[in-house]
Amino acid sequence: MVETPCAVTHADDRTRLTPSANSLFYFVMNDSIRISDYDYGLPEERIAKFPLERRDQSKLLVYRDGTVSHRRFCDLGQVLPEDSLLVFNNTKVIRARIIMHKPSGARIEVFCLEPHDPADYERAFAVRGSCEWQCIVGNSKKWKEGALEIPFEYEGKRCRMQAFRVLNDGRNQIVRFEWDAGMTFGQLLEHLGKIPIPPYLNRESEEIDNSRYQTVYSKFEGSVAAPTAGLHFTPELIEALKAQGVAFDEVTLHVGAGTFLPVKSDDVMQHHMHTEHFEITPATLENLIAHAGRVVAVGTTTVRTIESLAGLGWRILQRGTPDESRPVGQWELYDIPAERSGAELLGALLDYMRTHNIAKLKTVTQIMIMPGYQYRVADVIVTNFHQPKSTLLLLVSAFVGEDWRRIYAYALSHDFRFLSYGDSSILFPNRSEGAIR
Repeated sequence: MVETPCAVTHADDRTRLTPSANSLFYFVMNDSIRISDYDYGLPEERIAKFPLERRDQSKLLVYRDGTVSHRRFCDLGQVLPEDSLLVFNNTKVIRARIIMHKPSGARIEVFCLEPHDPADYERAFAVRGSCEWQCIVGNSKKWKEGALEIPFEYEGKRCRMQAFRVLNDGRNQIVRFEWDAGMTFGQLLEHLGKIPIPPYLNRESEEIDNSRYQTVYSKFEGSVAAPTAGLHFTPELIEALKAQGVAFDEVTLHVGAGTFLPVKSDDVMQHHMHTEHFEITPATLENLIAHAGRVVAVGTTTVRTIESLAGLGWRILQRGTPDESRPVGQWELYDIPAERSGAELLGALLDYMRTHNIAKLKTVTQIMIMPGYQYRVADVIVTNFHQPKSTLLLLVSAFVGEDWRRIYAYALSHDFRFLSYGDSSILFPNRSEGAIR
């Protein structure tokens, strides 16, 4: 298709529920999947190091009915199903990288992953004076003991922030921050921290990243990586889609650094999936149920969130509770019988939240979506192009089958830009692969 210009407008397998006799889990377990089969050549020059001048001028690959074409992202409204529901992840990227120096001059980088005390994101960003976070510490061997310190000015006063290592248990560590300025921890990060752009960009964060490595609809602080499929949306495009009759809703999943972790074992069953915090409201469940068959998930983080809801619904049908204190397990959704629909599972969760007057349900997910997985909530996916041999490429393959190879070959041969700041795609399910909706 010719491009057209656009007008500016920590649970493990032992915590799984007992699998049913017709569970897909047995299919996945007995049909070994090798990550080496999900490799492709990605030249360094195809990785987008910086965003385009305009978000919605990126290319949009369209995969539907087994055919591949492309447009501009601002043409999205022309390819969306009628009466679609676009679901966004409204998480906000925090300035999670804090650069500190020892008196000797040694550079220590503290990368905040998730709050430890207080453990709730909202309270962690609102706290004043001190808090503890789970962190990755760069050049950790140089920080053997004592406190690191950053002097700074705030409201005309000389202040300081100190960091103390409370626990050193391998790569991830607990760091306590103390500061004497009259600001919250969220404000402190805005003042001293840097945006944690992906490591594969091979550069330091710059001023442009402060605004462009953030969606225009971001609201709730907590991510250390952007839900990058949403980076293509502009306020003008969102308003144009609304005027067209497209419905919108939002979920919140805080993206962790684990999204960049490589699959180290060739047997993907041996990969330990990272956990990510998410929350959902009854109103969003109502919207998802009302738009069953027309749910467009913007980004893989949204996919992981709304598919995890099916797992919570299945827990309710089995045990009468979503048990939100326990993560949605890595393989748990493979145990759901094939005949259970997404609407039924979401309905069970919605009824539970209404009965118990739950305005917002918070939990974490560890699900891993790969070939053999049965999608129940996401009907269409908007997503960027992912790294070779990654869990996100497995997620795409589970949706479109082996056609992921044609999709990526097309993108490479048509000069698409790859990864976080790259171009996008809209994927419709490959029904020939036998997926049940």
